[in-house]
Amino acid sequence: MASQLPAFPRTIFTIVEPLSLIGGFLGPFVDPSWFIAAQLDAPSDITTTTVVNVYDDNARLVALQLGNTYGLLFLLGVAVLYTTTELRVVRNYLVALWIADISHVGVTCWLLGYDRTLDVASWNAVTWGNVGFTAFLCLTRTFYLLGLFGPDRQVVGTSKKKA
Repeated sequence: MASQLPAFPRTIFTIVEPLSLIGGFLGPFVDPSWFIAAQLDAPSDITTTTVVNVYDDNARLVALQLGNTYGLLFLLGVAVLYTTTELRVVRNYLVALWIADISHVGVTCWLLGYDRTLDVASWNAVTWGNVGFTAFLCLTRTFYLLGLFGPDRQVVGTSKKKA
């Protein structure tokens, strides 16, 4: 149960991250072409006037399915963090997200290439989300799982008397 988490990770995982997932869901549905074009910044020697952004139905489908996946992650996060009564379930959910964070950042950096990954000043909002914000979430999960935010709060349970 998320209410047992220390205050900082609880705020990040139960409020900030779900809101960001709603943004990830809406982006491709509001403007699929923008969403596709924004995944990787264009190299600095190419201007927007020299690039024609034409995307076929396959690219739009993949973008919309990715948006749908962000929506699913939002629903799963809300379901797990707001309904389970077992802290072990919450921790396992956070471990799964931690693994996904690493691959998400890794794949994005791989496709950005070394120079564009290090050129943080040129990142667009989507790159900041894919690399910067996801790395922040990963570090927050790492610090929580290592216990650096302090211990989880203990549940004050009600004991039932057996007849």
